[in-house]
Amino acid sequence: MARRGCRATSYYATETRLNPVNSFPCLVISFLCVFPVMAHSGLYSASDQIIILSPDNVDSVLFSNSAALLVEFYATWCGHCVAFSPLWKNLASDIKEWKPAVDLAAIDCADENNRPVCIRFGITGYPSLKFFPAYSSNTIRGLEFQGFPRDVRGLRHHIIDKLDTRDQMWPPACPPLEATSEAEIESFFQTNSVKHLALVFERKNSYVGREVTLDLLQYENIAVRRVLDTETSLVSRFNVTDFPSCYLYNSSGNISRLNVLKEARVFYSYALQRLPGVVRTGKVKTSIVDLIKNSTQEWRPFNKTRVYMSDLESALHYSLRVELDAHVTITGTDLTALKKYINVLAKFFPGRPSVKSALKAVDSWLQEQNGTEIKYSDFRDVLDSVVQTNDAVLPEGVRWVGCQGSQARYRGYPCSVWTLFHVLTVQAKEIDDSDPLEVLQAMRRYVKSFFGCRQCATHFESMAQENMNKVNSLSAAVRWLWSRHNLVNNRLAGDLGEDPNFPKIQWPPPELCPNCHSVRWTGEHSWNQEEVSAFLQNYFSSDRILSDYLQDETQALTHQRNRLTATRMEKEAGRGAERRARDIHHASQTEEPQEEEQEEEEEEEPTLEEQAGEQYPVGTEGVGGDGKGRTPNREPWEKPQGEQKREQSPRKPRIVGLKLQKTQEDIVDLDSFVNQHFKAKALSAASMSSVVRQRSLQKQDDNEDFQFEKGWRVKRDLGSQEQNLGVRVRIAPNPRPQNKHWMSLLTVGFSRVDVSLFVLLYLLSSVCLMAMYLCFKQRVKLRRAKVSLP
Repeated sequence: MARRGCRATSYYATETRLNPVNSFPCLVISFLCVFPVMAHSGLYSASDQIIILSPDNVDSVLFSNSAALLVEFYATWCGHCVAFSPLWKNLASDIKEWKPAVDLAAIDCADENNRPVCIRFGITGYPSLKFFPAYSSNTIRGLEFQGFPRDVRGLRHHIIDKLDTRDQMWPPACPPLEATSEAEIESFFQTNSVKHLALVFERKNSYVGREVTLDLLQYENIAVRRVLDTETSLVSRFNVTDFPSCYLYNSSGNISRLNVLKEARVFYSYALQRLPGVVRTGKVKTSIVDLIKNSTQEWRPFNKTRVYMSDLESALHYSLRVELDAHVTITGTDLTALKKYINVLAKFFPGRPSVKSALKAVDSWLQEQNGTEIKYSDFRDVLDSVVQTNDAVLPEGVRWVGCQGSQARYRGYPCSVWTLFHVLTVQAKEIDDSDPLEVLQAMRRYVKSFFGCRQCATHFESMAQENMNKVNSLSAAVRWLWSRHNLVNNRLAGDLGEDPNFPKIQWPPPELCPNCHSVRWTGEHSWNQEEVSAFLQNYFSSDRILSDYLQDETQALTHQRNRLTATRMEKEAGRGAERRARDIHHASQTEEPQEEEQEEEEEEEPTLEEQAGEQYPVGTEGVGGDGKGRTPNREPWEKPQGEQKREQSPRKPRIVGLKLQKTQEDIVDLDSFVNQHFKAKALSAASMSSVVRQRSLQKQDDNEDFQFEKGWRVKRDLGSQEQNLGVRVRIAPNPRPQNKHWMSLLTVGFSRVDVSLFVLLYLLSSVCLMAMYLCFKQRVKLRRAKVSLP
């Protein structure tokens, strides 16, 4: 988690001085009470930048290593070890840049699994320190530090003495630590390709030159050499009057004194690391001009000494709309953490009126939730809908300004979260809040429950457990967060996630707050706590927050309202579709039993239509000319499956076995009937297959179409819609015209074939009667003729 606009050094570590005798009882009791879990897992963790040894890795770490190792053997039950652990952590932080040459390790001898290792190296008391030179063999038991000092500076000097010993194997990454000569300086640029040569002039008993040399160990394009005050030719050549002092020398022969706030190690190292062309090994630093020219994202010029409201609002958006979105439901302690977080934002966020109103509305809604859980979707609806009740809105999207990185993967949200909580702690002090821990506890709970980087959350929780409970004032809360942020910066300096254009540093740097830095008589750096408090109070004050690059408030309100209206319309459309689908499904379920009964009756006793070759659909009892009983939304081009089967095997027309249908009030209008029947069948099939096709039927046009000629209109509708809807209904190229009812008598319909047969039989019977009549008449005439003969 990177600070906005910061650069990386690791030398501002506060020196720790302890009195083991007086602090022993207090430290043991507080340790066992506050850190019960840590008491069983050792005094250190990987986040302390200390290698944790175990039987599995001890050989690979200590032996044949290119770097020297200083190892602490301790026991967790040992009070002196507990008192010594903060000093060991501070030392690891202080010499972090020395890692390629020397590193720190520790092993807990109280753990029974580690006992064989401690016995192997002859450990009988705690704490014990042993030095292992580079490329040590497995037969070496280490060089024991006898009577080692109990301060960071003394241990650091002890390590340099061991590295500078000629009888030990020299770490290949370690630069020369001995004093240089004039001859070497004259030929330096002939054998080296670095851009800068820094010469530290000091006295023989000084360690500043060697410390700065190791501090620059992981940086390119610069070399540091130590020059003693006895090298009179160089002293006079560079016109040196102060010891220590630092001068720059380049290949052109130019000499210049390094301008620093104070002549001390930390200021030398900080200034040298920021020289032009000096970069950390493996990092490529791009100039701002090239960055603007080659960047694919918009670059926003900004003032590194100010806070931007755009970063704060972007942090709120990402936190409330993106990070919380990963939690479908929020319950228990997470819900409590969210309520505290929103409450702190509503009380102390120094934003625009519309943003503050939105936060207060969300906070009121959250406080009214008395259940044990809420859904994030409900929380999001409240956050977005506050714009409807009043002029309250939290603008959407992120727009990093002071927290923008040279690439999209750098800085951004983590930087803005740190900035946000710094601002909140300062605002709580300005308002004179009654609880100094309110903001810190809200931050702690939120990070633990919701912050996406889980390793970061775990590390922050360990820092909070360490001493957050000691904060007893609002000023102390501001300084506590500042000091923890510097610890994180020190731990992550040089990490892969560090932006080379904005390296992590101990903040504020000397150029930003000169009075915040001071030097003890020993030459060690220290912070002026009062000056730091005043600087933080001023830097994060609401009066100094810049509003550049903010989205216009009116535009944000309009955009949010339009988006909310569109979302509401989509939801209403979705609910309407679901409701129609349920109605259709219910209607199809009620129609199915009637259709099955009708099909059974048709199979047992064929109706007139079936006997005459008419494809009379099933399930049309009650369909009349007035349209009553129709199933809504039935598309006219979809045919029922049962009807298709009957079309495949039509029955021969016959009039034998005619059966009268039940009396109906009206004669069925086949055109309307076919259209409505196909609609009912299509929707029934769609509901059974869980696919509901939403199509608005233009009833006016359909009714007009139904008034055209009956034969060709049905064929046109069926043929034109078959491909569009994918309904598996095959229509023959020249379908046989459907038989029509030509006349009806006593509700029994007669087709043209039936009427033709009736007419034919009538004519035949008439001819027969006429023939019979003529035959009878002829016979009568013959009888009369016979009677009249004499």
